[in-house]
Amino acid sequence: MTFLHNEPQDFAAESHEGFAAAFSSWVAPVRGGVVRRVRPQSGQVAVVIGGGSGHYPAFGGLVGAGLAHGAALGNVFASPSTQQIYNVAKSASNGGGILFSYGNYAGDVLNFNQAQERLRSEGFEVETVAVTDDIASASKDEIQKRRGIAGDLAVFKAAGWAAEQGMTLKEVTAIANRANDRVRTIGVAFSGCTLPGATQPLFTVEEGTMEVGMGIHGEPGLYKMDHPSADDLADIMVELVIADLPAGVTPKGARAAVILSGLGKVKYEELFVLYRRVSQLLEAHGVTVVEPEVGELVTSFDMAGVSLTLFWLDEELEQAWLAPTSTPAYRKGSVAGNASDAQAFFDPAAVEQTLIAGTDVSIAESKKVAQAIHLARELVDKEVDEFGRIDAIAGDGDHGIGMQRGVVAADKAAQAALEGKAGAAALLFSAADAWSDFAGGTSGVIWGVILSSIAAEIDNEGEITKSQLALGFKKALQNVKNFGKAEVGDKTLIDTLEPFALSFEKAVSDGKTFTESWAAAAQVAMQSAEATKDLLPKIGRARPHAQKSLGTPDPGALSMAMIIGAIEKVWK
Repeated sequence: MTFLHNEPQDFAAESHEGFAAAFSSWVAPVRGGVVRRVRPQSGQVAVVIGGGSGHYPAFGGLVGAGLAHGAALGNVFASPSTQQIYNVAKSASNGGGILFSYGNYAGDVLNFNQAQERLRSEGFEVETVAVTDDIASASKDEIQKRRGIAGDLAVFKAAGWAAEQGMTLKEVTAIANRANDRVRTIGVAFSGCTLPGATQPLFTVEEGTMEVGMGIHGEPGLYKMDHPSADDLADIMVELVIADLPAGVTPKGARAAVILSGLGKVKYEELFVLYRRVSQLLEAHGVTVVEPEVGELVTSFDMAGVSLTLFWLDEELEQAWLAPTSTPAYRKGSVAGNASDAQAFFDPAAVEQTLIAGTDVSIAESKKVAQAIHLARELVDKEVDEFGRIDAIAGDGDHGIGMQRGVVAADKAAQAALEGKAGAAALLFSAADAWSDFAGGTSGVIWGVILSSIAAEIDNEGEITKSQLALGFKKALQNVKNFGKAEVGDKTLIDTLEPFALSFEKAVSDGKTFTESWAAAAQVAMQSAEATKDLLPKIGRARPHAQKSLGTPDPGALSMAMIIGAIEKVWK
């Protein structure tokens, strides 16, 4: 369990505040994360990393000389939002371009890609390397679908070193990609973890057993087995990683960095017992170990488990691995810094946000939109635990929490916009930004896209027409597909959004009233969501464990259908 917290929903923000205060010599807080306290040489590529909270030292603890220039910090087990990533990247930028690097999870990919597009539109050079070191999450044939875990450190370190050498963005990206190609990790878990304020673990492991390949958010593993001895566990992990060698690598005569990371509850003395045998096995394979790291590098609150990473070095990557580094959680050698170069930061909070005022007619429409968002909040508050339970069957169980964070933020933003007499479009844009910013994860970015797509089709002057909404949902469907790459039948939110959008559009074109059109489409949405229980997921975190989700509807599809039904009364 998590012993120290105030209000659970404030845990991540308060943790980030305390972290920045504790390590103020290394990092400075900006909205959405932290950046280096001391600005590096002008023109240097900025390496910007990030991910959900709950995995310290990842990600804020790896910001400093020789490693990352900034880290976007999402909510607990949720990706940072597009806005957070944008803020951190713009703060960390030194004029040499920006490299994004993060673990390959759907929510992170969507939000970092959106931030990348926004920055590129403003003239910034931006590239991305998503880390894919977890051999349990996909086969070698689908290596691009693997998720990123403790191997993040190897990739971030290579990129940070290359940036410190004054290399171009293209060169830094190439080295980061090469590091990613040559890093492999396997993790095991003996128990789950409990999020702040929760009374039950987010996921569990049967007592006396071990899950081989379980992810850091509780994604199910490759297989379950009886709890082994330390030596037997070392045998299992080393053989699994050695069996998944990068192209062109053979163990005999190879040089490799080793990362043995505890996931929260397994402590250092236990890790040393395990590493003792790991070291013996690697030596027997003919591998020369280069400066191993044994400790907590990527964690998962109080999860009992460990991960083993092998980073297969070439001459240049070995230079990167051995180079001096100074961050709050990871230090090597001696790094010189000049405190007089303390960084000046771009602060988005200092940019006054103006809402477009509406006419009396549009303000009346704003009240309807705000009411719809509030009804969505009431629905999610009521169903948050059920959404989490459904998501935990084949995913990581955070859908309810993420939806709640997003809709609460959207509700507050909508109420503030109402007080400011904002028009309907302005209010909905504000709610969309808040939902995306505070929810994080996949659901956050998708709901932000949906609401902003609809907002773009209405205005701040007249009534909201059924034709405007029909076009707004059609555009939302197109935009979500473009970002998420999902189609009907993939067992995602698209399985609700597409039938709803098409049904609403048809009802409108058939001349039905606003109320009739919504009611008919809402019924189709709920039927479509329920039908996802018979589908196998083809995209997202549930995909590697598709069979487990049979008989259960997709949580994103179901929550959307239930929200559509809950807000029907607004249009009557």
